[in-house]
Amino acid sequence: MKESFLFLADGFEEIEALTAVDVLRRAGMTVKTVSITSSLCVTGAHGITVGADVIYDPSLFRNPEWLILPGGMPGAKNLYEFAPLQGLLRNQAESKNGRIAAICAAPAVVLGQLGLLKNSSATCYPGFEEMLDCAEVKNEDVVVDGKFVLANGPANALIWALTIVKESVDNIDATRLANDMLLYPRSVKDIDHYFG
Repeated sequence: MKESFLFLADGFEEIEALTAVDVLRRAGMTVKTVSITSSLCVTGAHGITVGADVIYDPSLFRNPEWLILPGGMPGAKNLYEFAPLQGLLRNQAESKNGRIAAICAAPAVVLGQLGLLKNSSATCYPGFEEMLDCAEVKNEDVVVDGKFVLANGPANALIWALTIVKESVDNIDATRLANDMLLYPRSVKDIDHYFG
């Protein structure tokens, strides 16, 4: 399975970033966290410092499966202003099989301002819609359109992450993972296994 990368900038939304990494790894996907700062330690919007797996290095990104952008402010703005990431995202959007996932402010602040969502359906954190630049704005929690899986905010981080899994692996694995995490709790008599 190809590698995926989640990008961390100072001011990132912690729930969105860590939920995505956790869920993708539970699904058996290979995902690395990438600091776009000069340090492996990146501090989120709510003062939580996270140790990234690697510092941004262009040599890491050979045919990635997913490039993943958490939101948060000023995290999304910091992602947008990091020029090497702009080029990487453009290349991913133009690639045959590469996918991009973004949540909260990131669909608008990063992808919208880069013009990557033109003629696509999109969602984002309320108040950022004008930055979606010619996208068809949907008032939905999660939107899948072509290469993109987009979500509107922290409350939907788990659904967003499971949607990435569904688009990568399959719906059966995503549903099984959701049930294992009790997102769709079933009564005890309906549970056919307890430990995997």
